Amino acid sequence: MSVGIDEISFYTSSYYFDLRTLAEVQNTDPEKYYVGIGQEKMGMAAPDEDVVTMAANAASPLIERVGPDAVSTLLFATETGIDQSKAAGVYVHRLLGLNANCRVVELKQACYSATAALQMACALVARDPRRKVLVVASDIARYDLNTPGEATQGCGAVAMLIGANPRLVSIDPEVGNYTEDVMDFWRPNYRSTALVDGKYSTKIYLKSLKKAWESFREASPLVFEDLRHFCYHLPFSRMAQKAHQHLVKLNKAAMAPEQIEAQIEPTLSYNRIIGNSYTASMYIGLCSLLETCRENLAGQRIGFFSYGSGCVAEFFSGTVQAGYEQHLHADRHSKMLSEREALSYDEYLNLYRHPDPRDGGEHELPHITRGRFRLAAISHHKREYIPC
Repeated sequence: MSVGIDEISFYTSSYYFDLRTLAEVQNTDPEKYYVGIGQEKMGMAAPDEDVVTMAANAASPLIERVGPDAVSTLLFATETGIDQSKAAGVYVHRLLGLNANCRVVELKQACYSATAALQMACALVARDPRRKVLVVASDIARYDLNTPGEATQGCGAVAMLIGANPRLVSIDPEVGNYTEDVMDFWRPNYRSTALVDGKYSTKIYLKSLKKAWESFREASPLVFEDLRHFCYHLPFSRMAQKAHQHLVKLNKAAMAPEQIEAQIEPTLSYNRIIGNSYTASMYIGLCSLLETCRENLAGQRIGFFSYGSGCVAEFFSGTVQAGYEQHLHADRHSKMLSEREALSYDEYLNLYRHPDPRDGGEHELPHITRGRFRLAAISHHKREYIPC
């Protein structure tokens, strides 16, 4: 019996900010962003959107197919938490109409926690193959204005249904892990935006890749040449390119530059126009690979490198299943992305600076999102979510 990803869906806001516009305002060359970091657009959440509404939007097509009673556990991964106590997934549980006997828990370790959720889900399914586990990763990446991180903002959520004999990708049990206590990126409880040491974070990312790969090689019989494509954590697309070049060099693989690029390029298409989605980014990269790659991926092995600042990293592998193309949501994703609305610089600033009520009063939020769920109000410190 194999275990893995049976179905996958993602969601991002209906609004985006083009980095060409940011470059114009900053009086700089847009190639600094389009080429330098490999990013073109960044998703901007509406005032009535947050990690809960995006998660519910990502997951709803999956639940519509299998029914709410099929899910035994909901694992919610995020680093954009909305409450220090209550799991954001409990709100999603209600919005999706899941069974009252479904367990719900929230996981956190920077951008890595979705992978922890995936591995936990695989273990739960192996224990009881009759049930399915819903893994949701949802985040809004925000940085201070006029900082190097501003161009790497974004938002998105991904939902994965984990089951026995999966239709998309079976996950191999062997993994390679690496953990080190570092301060490359963090967000204290009293801040709404993250703190980051960009150059140091890149250094730690690459070090963690090396260590996790070495750990994976000790656990797995697979070698570099057994893996056809690679999905990396995507704080920005250029990071994946740097990482893969680093891995190729570590393995002394004799590959032409175009061959190296071909192993990761299909994973970057969505990230370039969505931006950083933290916990969801690597799995939106998987969606991009499965939905935009021109070659038939059936039977091919994929290498995954998941990284969370602070830091925890993991390298693992999976095999694409025959007939996977029939179970994707490519048309829906394409329609969602093509119908997004571009923001002017002033509109971008208005969304960025929209009030975040914390006074315990009653605050109704304007209906702006085009999604199926919205944050309607914050009243007496209680968040009120409703279907649209």
